Amino acid sequence: MITIIEANSKALLKEYVKFPFTLYKNHPYWVPPLINDELETFDKTKNPAFENAEAYFYLAYKDNKIVGRIAAIINWDEVNNQGKKKVRFGWWDVIDDIEVTKALLEKAYELGKKNNLEHIEGPMGFSNLDKVGVLTEGFDEIGSMITWYNYPYYKEHLEQLGYVKEKEYLENKFPFKNVKPETFFKAQELIKKRYQLTPLTFTKTKDIMPYVDKMFDLFNASYASLSSFVAITDTQKEYFKKKYISFINPEYILFVEDKDKNLVAFSIVMPSFAEALQKAKGKLFPFGIYHMLQARKNSKDVLFYLIGVAPEYQNKGVHAIIFNEYYNTFTAKGIQNCIRTPELEDNIAIHQLWKHFDPETFRRRRTYLKEI
Repeated sequence: MITIIEANSKALLKEYVKFPFTLYKNHPYWVPPLINDELETFDKTKNPAFENAEAYFYLAYKDNKIVGRIAAIINWDEVNNQGKKKVRFGWWDVIDDIEVTKALLEKAYELGKKNNLEHIEGPMGFSNLDKVGVLTEGFDEIGSMITWYNYPYYKEHLEQLGYVKEKEYLENKFPFKNVKPETFFKAQELIKKRYQLTPLTFTKTKDIMPYVDKMFDLFNASYASLSSFVAITDTQKEYFKKKYISFINPEYILFVEDKDKNLVAFSIVMPSFAEALQKAKGKLFPFGIYHMLQARKNSKDVLFYLIGVAPEYQNKGVHAIIFNEYYNTFTAKGIQNCIRTPELEDNIAIHQLWKHFDPETFRRRRTYLKEI
């Protein structure tokens, strides 16, 4: 007998967040989130995503034991402004029992039907800055702090229940030694002169803060054409600014300005926190913060988190300026591996961007869709 309960109290939400720690205990490739960070994400009073979205969190029990979890989400911006009649599901973890998966997904169906929505898609979060996709290849590679890890049977459960592939994401990596500066050095000099562009680099977080709102505006403009994109609101800008910017190495954040001080490109890279998070075991204190700070300072692997270029400057080689600045920074820091975050398989422009570095696709993930 499977029982589904809504995690609608602090105690139950904590159980919801902690369930994967049991499911993946001592797993060599699973990267645990920070428990308090997850709880804040699900807190209606703290996460501004709830201004334009609603979400319900469910736990599945069998023999008085938690055996699964799921979040059912409606992003009302997506439904009302983009006309996408979609209910999302995310933060889904389950034992290898298809009946548990079926019972959990039924809660997301119910939410969709109640609101006259037409289909369900997931796993995905509230917006494009949340984790996305069920892992389908690359189970023997360590995860990252910005992706979900899962067992191979997750995909099988969804397909057996009639879900079909909606979007495919690729994750690529390349050793830094593959980067040859001659492929972009001359080009970036010419592009800077032709368009009167200037790269901005930083050594202090406080110097970055005046540019962050402009960066999010540029993010909204440069990603608007991608499927499932939902723009970031002003409140979310403030939230992400406080939550993330101060923890990213300032030398890993780059902007490019035109002669009128307009932001035309940005890039955010992060050190790999995967192994530090495994050591932290979900908690910053007492020792987790030490492991995170060590990774921030010493990690030889970097994660390309976001790159955005203003639509009018796309396909004009502005990325060469970004690559040149990073080449100098990474050389000084002794970086060994460059890892890219999940990118849509059909985003040809982004794949073309990296082709000179001979990248290897080491993981694949996808979202699944079903009509309600």
